[in-house]
Amino acid sequence: MMVIGRLEDWGSPGPGIHRAGWDEFSSRFGTNEHRRGLLGGLKRALAGLRAAGCERIYVDGSFVTEELHPDDYDAVWDSRGADRAKMDKVILKQFGGRKDQVRKYRGEFFPTVHVGTGIPTGMLELFQRDRETCRRKGIVAIDLGGRLD
Repeated sequence: MMVIGRLEDWGSPGPGIHRAGWDEFSSRFGTNEHRRGLLGGLKRALAGLRAAGCERIYVDGSFVTEELHPDDYDAVWDSRGADRAKMDKVILKQFGGRKDQVRKYRGEFFPTVHVGTGIPTGMLELFQRDRETCRRKGIVAIDLGGRLD
């Protein structure tokens, strides 16, 4: 059963956070050679994030739409419990480092911000809005506790 659900008329998952395992995510969005290349970069990054204690990432951008050739993917990694000392410094770079992230992993990474309640905010909230229309849209959460092969 697909947890991600159908794509809305404008090609994105319906509003909210859609949970998926790696197998579902990669089969749903790895629909051509170009997309599978982007998935290869994401998979390498996820292995390092998981080794550093990150438990979940959220993927957004044109990658989680029907677009045939997205330039990259955008990901927010859940910073709770992640040991930054064990993380690739490229993923930790925010200002001026996003080009390095795309070169190495073919996508961009942003950390979550947790305020008081432990609920992630910041980029995670921004990811759930279309940047042109401000319309609510869906993103995909991948639990890093599962298989990545």
